[in-house]
Amino acid sequence: MEDEPVHGLTTAPAEWADVESLFSLPGEPSRCWCRYFALTGPEYSALEPAARKAQLREKFDAGSPAPGVLAFRAGRPVGWCAVEPRTCYPRVLRSRVLRLADASAPADAGADAVATDPAQRDVWSVTCFVVVPGHRRSGVADALLGAAVDHARVHGADVVEGYPVDRGLRPKASAADLYHGTLNLFLRAGFQAVSSAVPGRAVVRLDLRGGPAN
Repeated sequence: MEDEPVHGLTTAPAEWADVESLFSLPGEPSRCWCRYFALTGPEYSALEPAARKAQLREKFDAGSPAPGVLAFRAGRPVGWCAVEPRTCYPRVLRSRVLRLADASAPADAGADAVATDPAQRDVWSVTCFVVVPGHRRSGVADALLGAAVDHARVHGADVVEGYPVDRGLRPKASAADLYHGTLNLFLRAGFQAVSSAVPGRAVVRLDLRGGPAN
């Protein structure tokens, strides 16, 4: 079901035809097809864009929850946000950003620390935003993040996690560097910063069960 319009925007779980239309525009999405975090470095490098596209389409054909959400304006897709269980993203699981975040968790955190074991907590990751030029700075990213949280909640997530850029520490970050989203974007949505062990990159979490996420 689509959300109510905000600033002329609606959001909904992604469908393949709309994702294909959005990603076929010139730019990095047409090369990556949002597979960067879903593959290890060697796996990603070994695939041509057409193969990456085929892999993303398989996610839609598998009958599992959509691997992301879309924003629409005047009926046309203008933005995408990738969100899936963290276990779907091997590059995230191996990343220095996350490894240092978990290493800095309090020693007595125990089972309350967000772990990679989904039996402990069902963690979903927001990994990528795509907003069509001409629609940036118009509420699209905020709408996408809200929809991503709702999508994760509906499908059983306990925690939603992100890995945004802190523009306070990286003021010269280009638009191409901000596909993770910005720290302020996540803070506006109620996320808490739980690590800044990598300068300029935060780990943020939103506990959907109402307790502390760190």
